Amino acid sequence: RKVICYVDVGSWEDYRDDKDRFPSSVIGQEYQGYADERWLDIRQIETLAPILQARFDTCRDKGFDAVEADNVDGFEQNTGFSITAADQLRFNRWVASEVQKRGMLAALKNDGTQTAELVNYFDLVVTEECVIQENCQQYAPFRTAGKLHIHAEYTDTPIKLDQMCAAAKTQKITSVLKRRALDAFRETCN
Repeated sequence: RKVICYVDVGSWEDYRDDKDRFPSSVIGQEYQGYADERWLDIRQIETLAPILQARFDTCRDKGFDAVEADNVDGFEQNTGFSITAADQLRFNRWVASEVQKRGMLAALKNDGTQTAELVNYFDLVVTEECVIQENCQQYAPFRTAGKLHIHAEYTDTPIKLDQMCAAAKTQKITSVLKRRALDAFRETCN
């Protein structure tokens, strides 16, 4: 068994212990659907580095095997900043390197359009709702490279377990069906 540490690296959340470490200059637009979350200006790596490095250190110190770096697709979102695809690649590669320097695996989270450019930097990929959104194929470079693709679908969508499992088997994805609250409930494919 491996344990993955969830770390939000691309957005600021007003309920995190380190929320006051982020200067207002890096905090952007609201993350759609989450009033307590805002996008970060990931172009300012030098400003974000000590904050995110401290988060990665916490994951390492707690004994996690990997870090799932979330919200690494700001270049495709309304962040309030002019983030380019090149900016995102630079930031995502920096995140992977920092995680790996601490002896943990780096998991890419949901940046499907840059998968081909990032597969050699990340150790695995974690996705949400790629079956219902019909975009699992974007992450094929990880599977082709023999890297793990962990995937979750949620019960509040029309997805059915057999539909998820059929796609998981066909595409060689490790899938789980969860409630969005991420409580103990889970259904897996046999």
